[in-house]
Amino acid sequence: MAIQAQHTMTVAEYLEWEKRQEVKHEYVDGEIIEMSGGTGKHSKIMVNISAAVYNQIDHSNCFVHSSEMRIRVGSARYVYPDLSALCGVEDYEDESEVTLLNPMVVVEVTSPSSLIRDRVDKPDLYFDVPSIEAYLIVDQERPRADLYTRSETGWHVRTFNRAEDVIPLTSITCELSLEQVYRGIEFASE
Repeated sequence: MAIQAQHTMTVAEYLEWEKRQEVKHEYVDGEIIEMSGGTGKHSKIMVNISAAVYNQIDHSNCFVHSSEMRIRVGSARYVYPDLSALCGVEDYEDESEVTLLNPMVVVEVTSPSSLIRDRVDKPDLYFDVPSIEAYLIVDQERPRADLYTRSETGWHVRTFNRAEDVIPLTSITCELSLEQVYRGIEFASE
């Protein structure tokens, strides 16, 4: 969720400044983007996804992180996905373990304020990170998820929009049914 752009800073200025902030801010090529708060629907969807992923990777060498984990997606680009996951050794920018460098899966749940950013801007940011094998965009206003996966020939997208659809997160050996993702969520058309 985002979005309030502010003045520009260097990477070093941003990292130092961000330590003192009460709310999170993304940083893309000098632009500071304040992350807005979430809705009840957004929160429920994220808990559903987090629980499903965690339950499947528990007791493995895989890890799941909440939106508190910052991800470096370029030398001057830092974002806070709603969820990130990886298997193997976590690689952090420094000993503070605040910025993860090697996520394998990132998830964003759209909101009215972040929709364009999640669907237009962030794919390019995530696609540039060699460790990222899947980018999942989940809509909070209707039952729909778009899964971008990396292959030898580039990035491919699949759309899931039926309750019985199952989203394969193969790099972390997980599957999410759309029914799990939207458990407890009612949409306007229902």
